[in-house]
Amino acid sequence: MSRYFLSVILVTIFSFFSLHSIASGTELRESDRIIEGHLLPCPSEVACVVSLQEESSYYIDPISYHIERNKAKEILLKVLTVVPRTKVIETKDNYILAQSKGKFWGRMDDLEFYFTPNSSTIELRSASRSNKFDLGLNRRRLEQIRLALKELNV
Repeated sequence: MSRYFLSVILVTIFSFFSLHSIASGTELRESDRIIEGHLLPCPSEVACVVSLQEESSYYIDPISYHIERNKAKEILLKVLTVVPRTKVIETKDNYILAQSKGKFWGRMDDLEFYFTPNSSTIELRSASRSNKFDLGLNRRRLEQIRLALKELNV
């Protein structure tokens, strides 16, 4: 009886997450992801954190750096190579897009880093493509990246 009960619970949980997921839309280009000098705000349909919207639960502090911009970007790119199941998809002069695949369900998250033009600040955004419930993974992942950069004296 307990094995049956456990199976029902697992199926219910899996169904809950599946039913609440939203199909990912078309891929956005960098020009679509940066509006008026900032990363896009978080949509309410998916799990997301972003370094704007300070008054919301989506907010995460941007990363400040004290070294030359290109060096900070180079170090960030190296850090991203060691983040589990993450690969850099696009890199531009002041923008990095990476994708991170979930460990258990294999869902994809987009990680974005925008080096603001007139400051030593990196705006951050991490958003699930299809899931509103990430149990804080997007935030934890960016905080781990922040910690790695701090340890590397960025």
